[in-house]
Amino acid sequence: MREGVILLTAFVSLVGAAATSGDGAFTLASGTVLYLHLEQAIGTRTSKVGQAIAAKVVREVALDSGTAVPLGSVLSGTVEKCTQPEASSERAALLLKFNQLAIPGEGKFTLDGHLSGVSNARETLLTDGTIVGVLESEAPASLLGGVLQRLGQMDQTISDQIQKQKIGQVDTAITLPAGTDLQFTLSRPLALNRLEPSARPPELPSDLRDSIATLLANAPQRAVNKMNKPGDPINLVFIGTAEEIRHAFSQAGWTEPQRKNERSIWKTAEAVINNDGYGAAPVSDLYVFGRREDLAFEKMLNTFNKRHHLRLWQTDARAPDGRPLWLGAATHDVGIDIHPGVVSHATDANLDDERAQVDGDLVSAGDVQAAELVTPPTPLSSGSTATGGAWHTDGKLLVTQIK
Repeated sequence: MREGVILLTAFVSLVGAAATSGDGAFTLASGTVLYLHLEQAIGTRTSKVGQAIAAKVVREVALDSGTAVPLGSVLSGTVEKCTQPEASSERAALLLKFNQLAIPGEGKFTLDGHLSGVSNARETLLTDGTIVGVLESEAPASLLGGVLQRLGQMDQTISDQIQKQKIGQVDTAITLPAGTDLQFTLSRPLALNRLEPSARPPELPSDLRDSIATLLANAPQRAVNKMNKPGDPINLVFIGTAEEIRHAFSQAGWTEPQRKNERSIWKTAEAVINNDGYGAAPVSDLYVFGRREDLAFEKMLNTFNKRHHLRLWQTDARAPDGRPLWLGAATHDVGIDIHPGVVSHATDANLDDERAQVDGDLVSAGDVQAAELVTPPTPLSSGSTATGGAWHTDGKLLVTQIK
């Protein structure tokens, strides 16, 4: 164990107990969660009942003695329900039924479970996995309809923009693009033949570990807002150039937010009013080393209210290969928080799950050379964001070396 840094290697999804027999076969318990990326676009206006579907595993299901479900495994099934009603009082509905797991080199296994999560979706998920759409009357546009109409009557230019940008025209269809983050939970135990070697990138080389230990010995542990109020904790370290990092996140389906300007503010307002997504929405500035973030990335689906996002600050430190080291802070927006003096995104208190999201996306996209969890000399455990949202963590930082 190196001074100041405890090396950790657990990059696993949530796993229930696994029973193992003498011949090496074992069973994954009911309740085990598989984290997936949808392989093709599915929607209530474009898909049909019986259509084949597939989703790849992006977080290994790992046990102490080996990997139960490695990266590269694929769930397959069909669209079981797909309705897009014409009446405004009825909701769209979509049910994806995955019933088979293919593990490379192992074959195919029948599984029983249900969709248990669609990350960043505005829709509701029922207990059986059915995705239920929104009503037009529930969108902010319906509440602001009279205001929009009056603005259009006052200024023809505004009226033209409202029509051109389709402000107030809410799409109630359920649309899941390829790459959508899904969670699938086993309803019954799943019997598998044997444990597999991990398909994850290797751990950090020893000389790079030393560089990270030196950096973390004196590195800031939290970002601050413009009033110098402590905000998000540092939970990421990256090794790579800015362009290498940009490429890795682009391959993983993340986008760079726009800086605040007339166009981005207008697009944000449009997304809020229409209850829609805007994948380049600006992020608020946070500061480390006395400056705002050097890079930022986000991942959104179909609502402005929810998104994965992170900020990165380049340090003066260098890796043994000469590339810069970066500190980062990742959080997950899960809604809108309104309380006296503050209107902001509400964030998921579990920072470690967002750290795992970043890791899973980057590793599955293939641009990670090495990755490892490390514990700094004085790990954090809990606190509040600059806007008052609570957070908790195990204190470890995800260190990712980009190819």
